Amino acid sequence: MKKLNKEELNRTNATLSAQGLSDPPAVSDEQLLQSYREASDPTVFAELVSRYQRELYNYLRRFLGDATLAEDVFQATFFQVHQKRDSFEQGRKFRPWLYTIATNQAIDAQRRNRRHRRLSLNQPHQAGSESVGTLIDLVAADGGDPVIAVESSEEGAWVRGEVEALPEPLRNAVNLVYFGGMKYRDAAKVMSVPVGTVKSRLHAAIQRLGQSWRDVQPANRS
Repeated sequence: MKKLNKEELNRTNATLSAQGLSDPPAVSDEQLLQSYREASDPTVFAELVSRYQRELYNYLRRFLGDATLAEDVFQATFFQVHQKRDSFEQGRKFRPWLYTIATNQAIDAQRRNRRHRRLSLNQPHQAGSESVGTLIDLVAADGGDPVIAVESSEEGAWVRGEVEALPEPLRNAVNLVYFGGMKYRDAAKVMSVPVGTVKSRLHAAIQRLGQSWRDVQPANRS
């Protein structure tokens, strides 16, 4: 990943100042994106990339389990930000939008790359001091059937497909906490919602996945 040097940061700050954003640390992500939409100034975009360089890359590395692939996806994510800048909705928060793009790019990269670490659906996750259990076990328990072949690639593919079919708020919560390994408070920060909302979205997601699991049980047993 390309890091901004001192000269580039100075140019960025000068650009922001010239556009009336005289206090760069106080400039919001949304203001930066708006400024980039209006002027297409690469130094403004570079500042936006710099803000998420470590945070987003670390998330992608945890999600993908591969440093090189995470770097590629990081670059692809901001390329998508560049391409989709004009479709960013007024009043929307930048951070959740960015992470949605990044997660989708990571999933696409996994599909293309057969060497990546397979997502572990039977590995317990810890969100702060509270264990959130395993996604596959929670789905099975909510579905009323404790017997599930957690090692089966078919089961894993089913869960991933069902997660992708969830509404975006629920899907993002599952991706960040279960597949991204984030703590509740970090996921809440990314989604710009309270911690309680993260938990309720996860609960709603598990209920939906459990219902879907019940629906397919007769087909699985036949």
